[in-house]
Parts: sequence; structure tokens; C-alpha cells
Amino acid sequence: MNIDAIANGIVIDHITAGRGMQLYELLGLEKLDCSVALIKNVHSEKLGKKDIIKIDSDIPVNFDVIGYVDPGVSINIIRDGALVEKRSIEMPEYLTNVIFCKNPRCITSTEQELKQVFRLTDRVNKVYRCIYCETKANT
Repeated sequence: MNIDAIANGIVIDHITAGRGMQLYELLGLEKLDCSVALIKNVHSEKLGKKDIIKIDSDIPVNFDVIGYVDPGVSINIIRDGALVEKRSIEMPEYLTNVIFCKNPRCITSTEQELKQVFRLTDRVNKVYRCIYCETKANT
């Protein structure tokens, strides 16, 4: 398999095998009008197998979504064919409009214009809770 190098864009690397498609969908990459490569189950010395997403455009990416789905992912920023920045992504303290409260009594159910905000309450078990009603998010 041969995937071309990108001149300007983003490489999301070290994605846990099988989570690449979930990231692809949550980031809305299907809506882009540029080349996007989702490579699944690539051999990795560090992880055994991993997924990789290559975006051939310098677009804004929601790092909170990435940290929620798969903390520990590496983000490589490419400009003029060279790596200019490398970031490790951690779990965000707050998530806004990424996940939605399932509690029908939550104020977000009746007040549609309110943002869906969740706070990280347990980093070890990856638990997020609604800031309005404390309902645990489905992960």
C-alpha cells in the first residue's frame, strides 16, 4: 500500500487500532474537500497495531474530540513537507458539544440552545459527567 506524503496538513498518529473510524466521523472529516487517508491496523512497534489519519489540508481540528476518543494520540503538523510541530493529546477537562446528556430531566433537554458541557470526574476510568445534572456520559 502506498499513501502519498502530504505537503501541508495534519497526521493523527498512534490511534488505538479500531478507533480511527470513530475519530473520522466525530471530526466530520467526510465533509472535507481534500484528500483524507484513514489507514487501519498498521504495524506499530509501540502499540502492536494502530490506525493513522492523514489530512492533506491545514484545517482546524478539535483536539478535545481526539483526547476524548483516544488520549495519547500524536498530532503531527506538516508545512511545506516538513514536520513543524508534534503534540501529544491528553483527556480534556471539559467537553463541549461532543457528547450529549441522556437524562430526559436535564435542562439541556428542554433548553435546546444550551451547550452540552461535560466535566472529567474520573481520569482513570474516563468518566465524564454533565455539568448541569451530573449524569454520567456513555463512553
